[in-house]
Amino acid sequence: MNFDPTDEQRRWRDLAREYAEGEIHPRAEALDREQKFPYDVISEMASLGLMGLTLPEEYGGSGGDFVAYNMALEEISRADTSVGITMEAHVSLGCAPLAVYGTDEQKERFLAPCAAGEKLWAFGLTEDEAGTDAGGTRTTAEISNGEWTVNGSKKWITNSGTDVTAGVTVMAKTGERDGGRPELTAIIVPQETEGYTRGPAYEKLGWRAADQHPLYFEGCRVPEANTLGERGRGFVQFLQTLDAGRVAVAALSVGLARACFDEAMKRAKERRQFGRSISEFQAIQFKLADMAMEIELARNTVLKAAWLKDQGRPFGREASMAKVFASEAAKRAADQAVQIWGGEGFMEGSAVARYWRQVKINEIGEGTSEINRQIIARSLLKEGEGVGEAKGKMVAQ
Repeated sequence: MNFDPTDEQRRWRDLAREYAEGEIHPRAEALDREQKFPYDVISEMASLGLMGLTLPEEYGGSGGDFVAYNMALEEISRADTSVGITMEAHVSLGCAPLAVYGTDEQKERFLAPCAAGEKLWAFGLTEDEAGTDAGGTRTTAEISNGEWTVNGSKKWITNSGTDVTAGVTVMAKTGERDGGRPELTAIIVPQETEGYTRGPAYEKLGWRAADQHPLYFEGCRVPEANTLGERGRGFVQFLQTLDAGRVAVAALSVGLARACFDEAMKRAKERRQFGRSISEFQAIQFKLADMAMEIELARNTVLKAAWLKDQGRPFGREASMAKVFASEAAKRAADQAVQIWGGEGFMEGSAVARYWRQVKINEIGEGTSEINRQIIARSLLKEGEGVGEAKGKMVAQ
Protein backbone atom coordinates (compact mmCIF):
# COMPACT_ATOMS: atom_id res chain seq x y z
CA MET A 1 0.00 0.00 0.00
CA ASN A 2 1.51 3.30 -1.12
CA PHE A 3 0.32 6.60 0.34
CA ASP A 4 2.78 8.74 -1.60
CA PRO A 5 1.17 10.91 -4.29
CA THR A 6 2.55 10.65 -7.79
CA ASP A 7 4.74 13.47 -9.08
CA GLU A 8 1.80 14.77 -11.12
CA GLN A 9 -0.58 14.70 -8.16
CA ARG A 10 2.00 16.47 -6.01
CA ARG A 11 2.47 19.10 -8.69
CA TRP A 12 -1.25 19.94 -8.78
CA ARG A 13 -1.46 20.01 -4.99
CA ASP A 14 1.53 22.31 -4.66
CA LEU A 15 0.33 24.59 -7.46
CA ALA A 16 -3.05 24.97 -5.78
CA ARG A 17 -1.47 25.51 -2.36
CA GLU A 18 0.88 28.21 -3.62
CA TYR A 19 -1.90 30.09 -5.38
CA ALA A 20 -4.34 29.69 -2.50
CA GLU A 21 -1.90 30.89 0.15
CA GLY A 22 -0.58 33.78 -1.92
CA GLU A 23 -3.70 35.08 -3.65
CA ILE A 24 -6.92 33.69 -2.16
CA HIS A 25 -6.34 33.53 1.59
CA PRO A 26 -5.37 37.22 1.96
CA ARG A 27 -8.67 38.20 0.31
CA ALA A 28 -10.97 35.65 1.95
CA GLU A 29 -12.37 37.95 4.63
CA ALA A 30 -13.12 40.71 2.11
CA LEU A 31 -14.74 38.27 -0.32
CA ASP A 32 -17.04 37.07 2.45
CA ARG A 33 -17.87 40.57 3.65
CA GLU A 34 -18.47 42.09 0.22
CA GLN A 35 -20.29 39.05 -1.21
CA LYS A 36 -18.84 39.69 -4.66
CA PHE A 37 -18.04 36.91 -7.09
CA PRO A 38 -14.22 36.81 -7.56
CA TYR A 39 -13.98 36.89 -11.35
CA ASP A 40 -10.26 37.63 -11.34
CA VAL A 41 -9.49 34.72 -9.02
CA ILE A 42 -11.49 32.27 -11.14
CA SER A 43 -9.83 33.57 -14.30
CA GLU A 44 -6.37 33.10 -12.81
CA MET A 45 -7.26 29.61 -11.61
CA ALA A 46 -8.42 28.82 -15.14
CA SER A 47 -5.11 29.99 -16.55
CA LEU A 48 -3.36 27.61 -14.13
CA GLY A 49 -5.50 24.71 -15.37
CA LEU A 50 -7.37 24.26 -12.09
CA MET A 51 -10.85 24.96 -13.48
CA GLY A 52 -10.52 22.07 -15.92
CA LEU A 53 -8.30 19.82 -13.88
CA THR A 54 -10.01 16.48 -14.56
CA LEU A 55 -11.45 17.37 -17.97
CA PRO A 56 -10.17 15.95 -21.29
CA GLU A 57 -7.19 17.70 -22.82
CA GLU A 58 -8.72 17.42 -26.31
CA TYR A 59 -11.44 19.81 -25.18
CA GLY A 60 -9.17 22.27 -23.37
CA GLY A 61 -9.00 20.58 -19.98
CA SER A 62 -5.92 19.59 -17.99
CA GLY A 63 -6.39 15.82 -18.07
CA GLY A 64 -5.54 15.32 -14.40
CA ASP A 65 -6.80 12.42 -12.32
CA PHE A 66 -9.47 12.54 -9.63
CA VAL A 67 -7.02 12.18 -6.76
CA ALA A 68 -5.04 15.21 -7.95
CA TYR A 69 -8.26 17.21 -8.32
CA ASN A 70 -9.33 16.50 -4.74
CA MET A 71 -5.89 17.30 -3.38
CA ALA A 72 -5.97 20.64 -5.21
CA LEU A 73 -9.53 21.36 -4.11
CA GLU A 74 -8.58 20.81 -0.47
CA GLU A 75 -5.87 23.47 -0.80
CA ILE A 76 -8.19 25.98 -2.48
CA SER A 77 -10.91 25.41 0.13
CA ARG A 78 -8.45 25.82 2.98
CA ALA A 79 -8.04 29.39 1.74
CA ASP A 80 -11.72 30.06 1.01
CA THR A 81 -14.72 27.78 0.58
CA SER A 82 -16.54 30.26 -1.69
CA VAL A 83 -13.79 29.76 -4.24
CA GLY A 84 -13.66 26.05 -3.44
CA ILE A 85 -17.35 25.47 -4.10
CA THR A 86 -17.13 27.49 -7.32
CA MET A 87 -14.38 25.17 -8.55
CA GLU A 88 -16.17 22.04 -7.31
CA ALA A 89 -19.56 22.87 -8.79
CA HIS A 90 -18.02 23.81 -12.13
CA VAL A 91 -15.77 20.77 -12.51
CA SER A 92 -17.65 18.00 -10.68
CA LEU A 93 -21.24 18.99 -11.36
CA GLY A 94 -21.30 21.28 -14.35
CA CYS A 95 -18.63 19.92 -16.66
CA ALA A 96 -18.22 16.27 -15.67
CA PRO A 97 -21.64 15.17 -17.04
CA LEU A 98 -20.87 16.92 -20.33
CA ALA A 99 -17.52 15.12 -20.51
CA VAL A 100 -18.96 11.69 -19.64
CA TYR A 101 -22.31 11.69 -21.45
CA GLY A 102 -22.04 14.39 -24.11
CA THR A 103 -21.81 13.80 -27.84
CA ASP A 104 -18.77 15.04 -29.73
CA GLU A 105 -20.80 18.01 -30.95
CA GLN A 106 -22.00 18.84 -27.43
CA LYS A 107 -18.47 18.64 -26.08
CA GLU A 108 -17.13 20.95 -28.78
CA ARG A 109 -19.90 23.49 -28.28
CA PHE A 110 -20.55 23.42 -24.53
CA LEU A 111 -17.67 21.66 -22.78
CA ALA A 112 -14.65 23.13 -24.57
CA PRO A 113 -15.02 26.76 -23.39
CA CYS A 114 -15.82 25.55 -19.87
CA ALA A 115 -12.96 23.06 -19.70
CA ALA A 116 -10.61 25.87 -20.63
CA GLY A 117 -12.11 28.01 -17.85
CA GLU A 118 -13.39 30.69 -20.20
CA LYS A 119 -16.97 29.91 -19.14
CA LEU A 120 -18.74 28.29 -16.19
CA TRP A 121 -21.41 25.60 -16.36
CA ALA A 122 -24.13 24.79 -13.81
CA PHE A 123 -25.96 21.66 -12.67
CA GLY A 124 -29.74 22.03 -12.18
CA LEU A 125 -31.18 19.39 -9.88
CA THR A 126 -32.59 20.89 -6.68
CA GLU A 127 -36.22 22.03 -6.38
CA ASP A 128 -38.64 22.61 -3.51
CA GLU A 129 -39.53 18.90 -3.50
CA ALA A 130 -36.44 17.47 -5.18
CA GLY A 131 -32.86 17.30 -4.02
CA THR A 132 -32.22 14.44 -1.66
CA ASP A 133 -35.23 12.91 -3.43
CA ALA A 134 -34.21 13.49 -7.05
CA GLY A 135 -37.23 11.47 -8.14
CA GLY A 136 -39.45 14.26 -6.83
CA THR A 137 -38.52 16.52 -9.76
CA ARG A 138 -41.44 18.67 -10.91
CA THR A 139 -39.74 20.50 -13.77
CA THR A 140 -41.10 19.04 -17.01
CA ALA A 141 -39.94 18.85 -20.61
CA GLU A 142 -42.14 17.88 -23.55
CA ILE A 143 -40.86 17.16 -27.03
CA SER A 144 -42.54 18.31 -30.24
CA ASN A 145 -41.19 18.95 -33.72
CA GLY A 146 -37.62 18.23 -32.66
CA GLU A 147 -37.66 20.62 -29.67
CA TRP A 148 -37.89 20.27 -25.91
CA THR A 149 -40.15 22.75 -24.12
CA VAL A 150 -39.04 23.06 -20.49
CA ASN A 151 -41.27 24.41 -17.70
CA GLY A 152 -40.52 24.59 -14.00
CA SER A 153 -37.95 25.93 -11.57
CA LYS A 154 -34.76 25.06 -9.72
CA LYS A 155 -33.17 26.54 -6.62
CA TRP A 156 -29.76 27.01 -4.98
CA ILE A 157 -27.94 26.40 -8.27
CA THR A 158 -24.24 27.26 -8.05
CA ASN A 159 -22.49 29.15 -10.88
CA SER A 160 -25.84 29.78 -12.60
CA GLY A 161 -25.88 33.57 -12.76
CA THR A 162 -22.36 34.90 -13.29
CA ASP A 163 -21.31 37.02 -16.24
CA VAL A 164 -19.35 34.04 -17.57
CA THR A 165 -21.95 31.31 -17.05
CA ALA A 166 -22.60 29.51 -20.35
CA GLY A 167 -25.59 27.42 -19.30
CA VAL A 168 -27.06 24.71 -17.11
CA THR A 169 -27.82 21.02 -17.42
CA VAL A 170 -31.35 20.52 -16.11
CA MET A 171 -33.03 17.43 -14.72
CA ALA A 172 -36.59 17.33 -16.11
CA LYS A 173 -39.49 14.92 -16.01
CA THR A 174 -40.10 13.79 -19.59
CA GLY A 175 -42.70 11.07 -19.01
CA GLU A 176 -43.73 8.23 -16.73
CA ARG A 177 -42.51 4.67 -16.40
CA ASP A 178 -44.46 1.61 -15.33
CA GLY A 179 -45.95 2.07 -11.88
CA GLY A 180 -46.05 5.83 -12.22
CA ARG A 181 -42.34 6.37 -11.67
CA PRO A 182 -41.02 9.49 -13.39
CA GLU A 183 -38.90 9.31 -16.52
CA LEU A 184 -36.11 11.83 -15.95
CA THR A 185 -33.89 13.27 -18.67
CA ALA A 186 -30.90 15.62 -18.57
CA ILE A 187 -31.29 18.58 -20.94
CA ILE A 188 -28.71 21.24 -21.85
CA VAL A 189 -30.03 24.80 -21.63
CA PRO A 190 -27.69 27.59 -22.84
CA GLN A 191 -27.68 30.73 -20.73
CA GLU A 192 -29.50 33.16 -23.01
CA THR A 193 -32.25 30.78 -24.15
CA GLU A 194 -35.61 32.53 -24.36
CA GLY A 195 -37.86 31.56 -21.47
CA TYR A 196 -34.95 30.79 -19.12
CA THR A 197 -34.35 33.39 -16.37
CA ARG A 198 -32.53 33.66 -13.05
CA GLY A 199 -33.86 35.12 -9.81
CA PRO A 200 -31.84 37.32 -7.43
CA ALA A 201 -28.77 35.87 -5.74
CA TYR A 202 -29.32 34.40 -2.30
CA GLU A 203 -28.31 35.93 1.04
CA LYS A 204 -26.38 33.11 2.74
CA LEU A 205 -24.54 32.23 5.94
CA GLY A 206 -21.55 30.93 4.02
CA TRP A 207 -20.20 30.65 0.49
CA ARG A 208 -21.03 34.36 0.37
CA ALA A 209 -18.75 35.13 -2.58
CA ALA A 210 -20.02 32.12 -4.54
CA ASP A 211 -22.87 32.44 -7.02
CA GLN A 212 -26.22 30.72 -6.31
CA HIS A 213 -29.61 31.57 -7.85
CA PRO A 214 -33.11 30.21 -8.35
CA LEU A 215 -33.80 29.32 -12.00
CA TYR A 216 -37.08 29.63 -13.89
CA PHE A 217 -38.17 27.95 -17.12
CA GLU A 218 -41.33 29.19 -18.82
CA GLY A 219 -41.90 27.77 -22.28
CA CYS A 220 -38.12 27.43 -22.62
CA ARG A 221 -37.33 25.71 -25.93
CA VAL A 222 -34.11 23.95 -26.86
CA PRO A 223 -33.34 21.49 -29.69
CA GLU A 224 -33.76 17.76 -29.10
CA ALA A 225 -30.03 17.59 -29.87
CA ASN A 226 -29.50 19.20 -26.43
CA THR A 227 -30.49 15.95 -24.72
CA LEU A 228 -27.51 14.89 -22.60
CA GLY A 229 -27.07 11.15 -22.87
CA GLU A 230 -30.10 8.93 -23.45
CA ARG A 231 -33.64 10.07 -22.83
CA GLY A 232 -34.84 8.67 -19.52
CA ARG A 233 -31.33 8.06 -18.18
CA GLY A 234 -31.03 11.38 -16.39
CA PHE A 235 -31.68 9.96 -12.94
CA VAL A 236 -28.84 7.44 -13.25
CA GLN A 237 -26.52 10.06 -14.78
CA PHE A 238 -27.13 12.58 -12.02
CA LEU A 239 -26.72 10.01 -9.23
CA GLN A 240 -23.36 9.01 -10.68
CA THR A 241 -22.43 12.68 -10.92
CA LEU A 242 -23.38 13.20 -7.27
CA ASP A 243 -21.13 10.34 -6.15
CA ALA A 244 -18.10 12.18 -7.51
CA GLY A 245 -19.45 15.47 -6.20
CA ARG A 246 -19.70 14.04 -2.69
CA VAL A 247 -16.03 13.13 -2.70
CA ALA A 248 -15.18 16.67 -3.79
CA VAL A 249 -17.34 18.30 -1.10
CA ALA A 250 -15.57 16.04 1.39
CA ALA A 251 -12.25 17.41 0.12
CA LEU A 252 -13.63 20.92 0.52
CA SER A 253 -14.57 20.02 4.11
CA VAL A 254 -11.04 18.78 4.82
CA GLY A 255 -9.69 22.09 3.56
CA LEU A 256 -12.03 24.04 5.84
CA ALA A 257 -11.16 21.82 8.81
CA ARG A 258 -7.49 22.55 8.17
CA ALA A 259 -8.21 26.27 8.14
CA CYS A 260 -9.94 25.91 11.51
CA PHE A 261 -6.98 23.97 12.88
CA ASP A 262 -4.53 26.59 11.61
CA GLU A 263 -6.37 29.34 13.49
CA ALA A 264 -6.80 27.23 16.62
CA MET A 265 -3.11 26.37 16.73
CA LYS A 266 -2.11 29.99 16.23
CA ARG A 267 -4.40 31.16 19.03
CA ALA A 268 -3.27 28.41 21.39
CA LYS A 269 0.35 29.43 20.98
CA GLU A 270 -0.24 33.19 21.25
CA ARG A 271 -2.82 33.55 24.02
CA ARG A 272 -1.64 33.52 27.62
CA GLN A 273 -3.66 32.84 30.75
CA PHE A 274 -2.48 32.30 34.31
CA GLY A 275 1.00 33.34 33.21
CA ARG A 276 1.51 30.77 30.46
CA SER A 277 0.49 29.87 26.93
CA ILE A 278 -2.89 28.17 26.79
CA SER A 279 -1.26 25.56 24.54
CA GLU A 280 0.26 24.15 27.72
CA PHE A 281 -3.15 23.28 29.15
CA GLN A 282 -4.21 19.69 28.59
CA ALA A 283 -7.78 20.72 27.73
CA ILE A 284 -6.50 22.75 24.78
CA GLN A 285 -3.99 20.07 23.76
CA PHE A 286 -6.77 17.48 23.59
CA LYS A 287 -8.85 19.73 21.33
CA LEU A 288 -5.91 20.21 18.98
CA ALA A 289 -5.12 16.49 18.99
CA ASP A 290 -8.73 15.58 18.18
CA MET A 291 -8.84 18.09 15.34
CA ALA A 292 -5.59 16.79 13.85
CA MET A 293 -6.72 13.16 14.08
CA GLU A 294 -10.04 13.82 12.41
CA ILE A 295 -8.46 15.85 9.62
CA GLU A 296 -6.06 13.00 8.89
CA LEU A 297 -8.83 10.42 8.90
CA ALA A 298 -11.11 12.59 6.77
CA ARG A 299 -8.41 13.14 4.16
CA ASN A 300 -7.76 9.42 3.97
CA THR A 301 -11.45 8.72 3.30
CA VAL A 302 -11.39 11.30 0.50
CA LEU A 303 -8.25 9.91 -1.10
CA LYS A 304 -9.48 6.32 -0.93
CA ALA A 305 -12.78 7.19 -2.60
CA ALA A 306 -10.99 9.27 -5.23
CA TRP A 307 -8.47 6.48 -5.86
CA LEU A 308 -11.26 3.94 -6.34
CA LYS A 309 -12.88 6.21 -8.91
CA ASP A 310 -9.58 6.59 -10.77
CA GLN A 311 -9.29 2.79 -10.86
CA GLY A 312 -12.74 2.51 -12.42
CA ARG A 313 -14.04 0.65 -9.40
CA PRO A 314 -17.29 1.16 -7.41
CA PHE A 315 -16.90 4.03 -4.98
CA GLY A 316 -20.42 5.16 -4.07
CA ARG A 317 -20.30 3.85 -0.51
CA GLU A 318 -16.86 5.31 0.06
CA ALA A 319 -18.01 8.64 -1.40
CA SER A 320 -20.85 8.79 1.12
CA MET A 321 -18.51 7.80 3.96
CA ALA A 322 -16.08 10.54 2.99
CA LYS A 323 -18.84 13.13 2.65
CA VAL A 324 -20.41 12.40 6.04
CA PHE A 325 -17.21 12.05 8.04
CA ALA A 326 -15.35 14.99 6.52
CA SER A 327 -18.28 17.41 6.74
CA GLU A 328 -19.01 16.50 10.35
CA ALA A 329 -15.31 16.60 11.27
CA ALA A 330 -15.14 20.08 9.77
CA LYS A 331 -18.11 21.18 11.87
CA ARG A 332 -16.44 19.89 15.02
CA ALA A 333 -13.20 21.62 14.04
CA ALA A 334 -15.00 24.93 13.51
CA ASP A 335 -16.73 24.63 16.87
CA GLN A 336 -13.49 23.88 18.70
CA ALA A 337 -11.64 26.66 16.89
CA VAL A 338 -14.21 29.18 18.13
CA GLN A 339 -13.95 27.68 21.63
CA ILE A 340 -10.18 28.09 21.66
CA TRP A 341 -10.46 31.66 20.43
CA GLY A 342 -13.09 32.38 23.08
CA GLY A 343 -14.91 35.70 22.93
CA GLU A 344 -12.73 36.93 20.08
CA GLY A 345 -13.91 34.00 17.99
CA PHE A 346 -17.52 35.11 18.48
CA MET A 347 -16.84 38.42 16.75
CA GLU A 348 -17.62 38.96 13.07
CA GLY A 349 -14.36 39.74 11.32
CA SER A 350 -12.52 36.85 12.96
CA ALA A 351 -11.59 34.00 10.68
CA VAL A 352 -13.04 31.35 12.98
CA ALA A 353 -16.44 33.08 13.10
CA ARG A 354 -16.45 33.03 9.30
CA TYR A 355 -15.52 29.34 9.25
CA TRP A 356 -18.24 28.54 11.81
CA ARG A 357 -20.84 30.17 9.55
CA GLN A 358 -19.52 28.48 6.44
CA VAL A 359 -19.26 24.91 7.69
CA LYS A 360 -22.91 23.90 8.14
CA ILE A 361 -23.78 23.74 4.43
CA ASN A 362 -21.24 20.94 3.97
CA GLU A 363 -23.60 18.58 5.81
CA ILE A 364 -26.46 19.51 3.47
CA GLY A 365 -25.19 20.11 -0.07
CA GLU A 366 -24.60 17.16 -2.43
CA GLY A 367 -26.63 14.81 -0.27
CA THR A 368 -27.47 15.35 3.40
CA SER A 369 -25.71 13.39 6.11
CA GLU A 370 -28.97 11.51 6.62
CA ILE A 371 -29.32 10.27 3.03
CA ASN A 372 -25.64 9.41 2.86
CA ARG A 373 -25.94 7.29 5.99
CA GLN A 374 -28.84 5.48 4.33
CA ILE A 375 -26.69 4.87 1.24
CA ILE A 376 -23.91 3.43 3.40
CA ALA A 377 -26.26 1.18 5.35
CA ARG A 378 -28.06 -0.10 2.26
CA SER A 379 -24.73 -0.89 0.61
CA LEU A 380 -23.56 -2.86 3.64
CA LEU A 381 -26.81 -4.79 3.90
CA LYS A 382 -26.90 -5.52 0.18
CA GLU A 383 -23.34 -6.80 -0.03
CA GLY A 384 -23.38 -8.67 3.28
CA GLU A 385 -19.71 -8.08 3.91
CA GLY A 386 -17.64 -6.18 6.41
CA VAL A 387 -16.24 -2.72 5.92
CA GLY A 388 -12.87 -2.83 4.19
CA GLU A 389 -13.43 -6.25 2.63
CA ALA A 390 -13.56 -7.19 -1.04
CA LYS A 391 -14.59 -4.09 -3.01
CA GLY A 392 -13.19 -1.71 -0.42
CA LYS A 393 -9.57 -2.88 -0.61
CA MET A 394 -6.80 -0.57 -1.76
CA VAL A 395 -3.86 -2.23 -3.42
CA ALA A 396 -0.31 -1.01 -3.89
CA GLN A 397 0.19 1.31 -6.83
